[in-house]
Amino acid sequence: MQNALKSEPVRSNRSLLEIDRDHLIHPVSSFRGHERHGARILTAGDGMWLTDSDGRRILDAFAGLWCVNVGYGQDSIVEAAAEQMRRLPYATGYFHFSSEPAIRLADELTTLAPAGLDHIYFTLGGSDAVDSAIRYIVHYFNAIGQPQKKHFIALEWGYHGSSSNGAGLTALANFHRGFDLPRSWQHHIASPYPYRHPQGDDDAAVIASSVAALEAKVAELGADSVAAFCCEPIQGSGGVIVPPKGWLKAMRDACTRLGILMLVDEVITGFGRTGPMFACNDEGVSPDFLTLAKGLTSGYAPMGAVLMADHIYQTIADSAPEALPVGHGFTYSGHPVSAAVALEVLRLYRQGGLLENGVAVGERFTARLEALRAHPLVGDARGRGLLGAVELVTNKQTKAEFAAELDVGGRLSQLTWDNGVIVRCFANAVIGFAPALCCSDDEMDLIFDRVEKSLDQLLEQPDIRAALS
Repeated sequence: MQNALKSEPVRSNRSLLEIDRDHLIHPVSSFRGHERHGARILTAGDGMWLTDSDGRRILDAFAGLWCVNVGYGQDSIVEAAAEQMRRLPYATGYFHFSSEPAIRLADELTTLAPAGLDHIYFTLGGSDAVDSAIRYIVHYFNAIGQPQKKHFIALEWGYHGSSSNGAGLTALANFHRGFDLPRSWQHHIASPYPYRHPQGDDDAAVIASSVAALEAKVAELGADSVAAFCCEPIQGSGGVIVPPKGWLKAMRDACTRLGILMLVDEVITGFGRTGPMFACNDEGVSPDFLTLAKGLTSGYAPMGAVLMADHIYQTIADSAPEALPVGHGFTYSGHPVSAAVALEVLRLYRQGGLLENGVAVGERFTARLEALRAHPLVGDARGRGLLGAVELVTNKQTKAEFAAELDVGGRLSQLTWDNGVIVRCFANAVIGFAPALCCSDDEMDLIFDRVEKSLDQLLEQPDIRAALS
């Protein structure tokens, strides 16, 4: 026993903050900036609420990272994971093996998805779901004898993950800088950004301009060289940009007319975030590929998915002799524990009343969001379902933006945290909201009361007030 004790590593007496600073690389952060800022360590969650290491309770109005749609502390999900871990903690999908949770989840998702999306490949999250879709699209065009169709078109302000391929389709500078992105085969057209569009008060004009931009880019690149158009139904990390209703359907029709595939990225918008199970359902759109993650497991376990149209699947299946595998796979694809979690999350959405509650409390969300337009700093308020944002400006008439050196996003992040609410404070002075579907009307009011207090405090700062014109 003494020898065993001597062999154990000496426990560090450093604080968690110090260990985090010295060793843990955080996503999408400045390394030096994080060292200076330090971590906000979260220790517990319940419903809409989080607890930090100091014992403070904070209202989470961003569902973790757009993902904890069912709220924290759902015991039935924990039990589903524990039961599956005891029974079968891992099963590979290689060599024709499978597991019951993965099979049942594939059945449920393809039943819920838009018509024609009959096949599914499971990933670990959204980034590798997009990356997988890109690989399958390339494979498809090689299979049909059109290997020259390699160019992909996406939207400015779009976000499609941070894999080596997906980050190039993403159109945010932080994901390109220093990484030699975008690639030569990745292109972007203007976002359907009504607030910043010259004809933003005319929905038809915004839609027509996007269709024309896609047509022009395809013509520029050559119709025989373009593989696919990739978009989010609502652009999340670009600042919650909400296109007019009818935009997604118009772009689907344009892709069909132009002979290119459509990849719709519903990593953020899926699973009740905009009201229906999928945002595509709102406009009757069935893309060739649909990527999912986040709300699929409500963040309780890592998982993503690529839904593939039957015509794509059949073409790839018939493109080579049966003995040749399609060389794309992940060790944890269809992980049985993640699949069991997802099945229980889907049950809570549909049978646990969460989809209905999300729609009901969405009315309070929309009303409070719209009321923020009256604030002296707010130029625009936009949203759909339980996904929304307000955009701050220095002048409501000209829509002039705040100077970058004022760091409005950083200031708001600190103010909202100090006031006990978590929202997404973008660098371009946009505040993003994505509360869980379990949110109550009272909690919704509390979110906006705290955000409005933060805006008032920001307005009191002399350099911010001086920037208004």
